[in-house]
Amino acid sequence: MLRGLLFIVYLLGVPLALMNLAQRWKWIDRVSPMTILYIIGLIVSNGTSFVAWSDAADINTLMGNIAVPLALPMMLMGCNLSKWSTGKAAKAFLSGLLAVMVSIVAGYFLFRANYSQEEFAQICAVITGLYTGGIPNISAIAKGVGISNELFLYVTSYDLIITGIYLVFIIFFGKRVFRGLLPNGVSPKQQDVETKESKAIYPFDKTHWKQSLMVIGVTVVIAAISYYVGLLASGDGEVNMTVLILMLTTLAIAASFTKPIHRQETSFDMGLYCVYVFCFTIANGCDVRTMNLMGSLNILAMIAFVIFGSLILQVLLARLMKIDGDTVLVSSVSLINSPPFVPMAAAILGNKEVIMTGITVGLLGYMVGNYLGIGIFLLLSSL
Repeated sequence: MLRGLLFIVYLLGVPLALMNLAQRWKWIDRVSPMTILYIIGLIVSNGTSFVAWSDAADINTLMGNIAVPLALPMMLMGCNLSKWSTGKAAKAFLSGLLAVMVSIVAGYFLFRANYSQEEFAQICAVITGLYTGGIPNISAIAKGVGISNELFLYVTSYDLIITGIYLVFIIFFGKRVFRGLLPNGVSPKQQDVETKESKAIYPFDKTHWKQSLMVIGVTVVIAAISYYVGLLASGDGEVNMTVLILMLTTLAIAASFTKPIHRQETSFDMGLYCVYVFCFTIANGCDVRTMNLMGSLNILAMIAFVIFGSLILQVLLARLMKIDGDTVLVSSVSLINSPPFVPMAAAILGNKEVIMTGITVGLLGYMVGNYLGIGIFLLLSSL
């Protein structure tokens, strides 16, 4: 019991302390609090025995699962949604979708050795569901194509490894790489204004605590309603993630247009704190000592090819379609990792205006993921 409480204090306290220190030490913002948290979490999870006990993984997962539905509405309520472009979201979704599908078809021919045509088509179908939709899609696709439990376990296990590497790349290098390769989409003058506006506020000091309490109250209500509706929509005791994200988004947008909420300047930074907690739980749950890379290296190579191949292809398509780097990064994260990771991507960029675009891309992916997964299986198994 005591160890569990200490672990919760650690997960909540380190991000909070870092936010506080960032107000005094400017180098923390320059390096990025998220990068520092990721490093701390990886050192603790891989270099100490602090997280190596029976209930640590469950507590870590629970804290991450709580942080996401709180971060999403908080950050959305702090956005200026009048700047959102449906055209940009549509282009980002189509370019990301095309990049993933082309990579999967190419990977089928490159890595299918040692498997029958039908088996590797099944693997490609599940991968399609993962990287156009997400976890809610793959169980339906797995049943639809009849993939064996062993192959399904390989795909989901290797997905955790490669998406973890992808996430490290995004956290450490994403902003610099995407803005270097693609148009920024913001003029220098506008960027200066956005930088000043997005400068983090410590939401727990004596001048902001009342605002923060109000934001927390509204967010808890939104999250509770969304969770309950997601539970009802599923009907099997599990939460329907698509409905949950839709409800969180819809209620947060509605709340953002009310004056009492719109005036709360701590809303975005409260969400940022939840993102930091979420990021910290990811790092603390990444114990490389327990990872088994042996099994089917063809599947491991296939997943790595799809994730990083689609990333390169999406950047090339974005250059042709004149999509800015921030939009491409957030849509890539939404497709590869799923919409709950969108606030984290926005925090990396320091650009809260891309949150709605990322969520839209992810939700569209959830909607078409099952169709595309089954479609890929039918196509590849019939070649």
